[in-house]
Formats: sequence, C-alpha cells, structure tokens
Amino acid sequence: MKLQLALDRLKREECFQILEETIDNIDIIEVGTGVIKEYGMSIVKEIKRLYPEKLLLADMKTCDAGHHEALQAFEAGADITTVMGFASDITITEMQNIAERYPKNIMVDLLEINSKKRIMELERLGVGLVSLHVGKDKQSERNFNLELFSLIEGTQLDIAVAGGINIETLQEIAQRRPDIIIVGSAITKAESPKTMAMNMKDVIREFS
Repeated sequence: MKLQLALDRLKREECFQILEETIDNIDIIEVGTGVIKEYGMSIVKEIKRLYPEKLLLADMKTCDAGHHEALQAFEAGADITTVMGFASDITITEMQNIAERYPKNIMVDLLEINSKKRIMELERLGVGLVSLHVGKDKQSERNFNLELFSLIEGTQLDIAVAGGINIETLQEIAQRRPDIIIVGSAITKAESPKTMAMNMKDVIREFS
C-alpha cells in the first residue's frame, strides 16, 4: 500500500513546507485541484523538479477535453492524472491513449459513482486504476464509507481510497488493503505534519 499526500486548499508556501516535513514518509505527492486552479501547472513542474524520485499526481478531475488536459498534466511532470468516472468514454479513452504514449497513468475518480454497471464499463475500456472517493462537501455528513468497497468486488482494478481519512479510521481502511490510501487535511492540518505522516505510514506498513 502506498500513502498519497493530497495538497489541497493550501497556499503555495504551505505546500512546500509540508512536503519538506513529510517527504520521507509519503509515496505519492498529489497536487490538488484547488492548488492547480490557483497556481497553474507551474507548481506541478516545480514539485516534480524538487522531488523527481516521487510519483506525482495532478488531480485535474478532467470531465472533458481529455486529450488536452492529459497532455497538460504529463508535460508538467505528472506521473498520474485524474479523470471523472462520469466523463464520456471518449474522454477517458483519449486520456488513456496519451498516458500510454508517455508512458504514464490515469486514475478514474469515482466521486458520486454508485453503479456497478459503470465500474464494469470502465474495466471494459481498459481502466486499471480507480479512486473510491467521498468528496469534501459530503464529508460533513460522513467520512470515507467502507461500503464503497462493494463497488469494486470481483474486479481486477487497482484501488485508491480518499475522503476524510484520519489516524482513527486508517486501520480499518488499511485492513481492506487498497493499493493507495489518500490523506489530505489529517496530515496537512496536523500540529506536526511530519509526525502524523510518520504515524500513518507505520499503520499502513502493518497491513502491507
């Protein structure tokens, strides 16, 4: 299992400070959608330049213009970029084609996808990596919902999980052994991001 740190709703200087503190205990750096919207692809390029050894995900949340947005992400240095599960099959396929050309990877964000039928359609398209995701707004009702795992039962998909995961809920999620656990504010808003990242990585190692 890999630990992915989501840098979102942060100022530029906060992103770099948190990375400096946590880099030894994370596997994937995620440049969040809000950060990309505020600072553009330049921050993706700069983070990749500083940490070339780390996998870098640009959370583009692409809905359309898949060819163009995949090119933007990969040319900026991203190893993975995201596309929404409700996007058209054409958009997803175009992004896969660009990813194969580089070669890089796409992650399909299953935010608000509740249909097993759509999961089967994504598999038939050749999708390999999906994210079971409870969005920020919906976290006011509930954090990550373990019932989401039922969506991907019987599939061969690699799985990332995201949505309000914290040190209290991490162990139960890690027991399901997803491929990637995505953590944002539990680390970025912690009194000591370094300590929290270290503690969360230790939990993940117990089940890896």
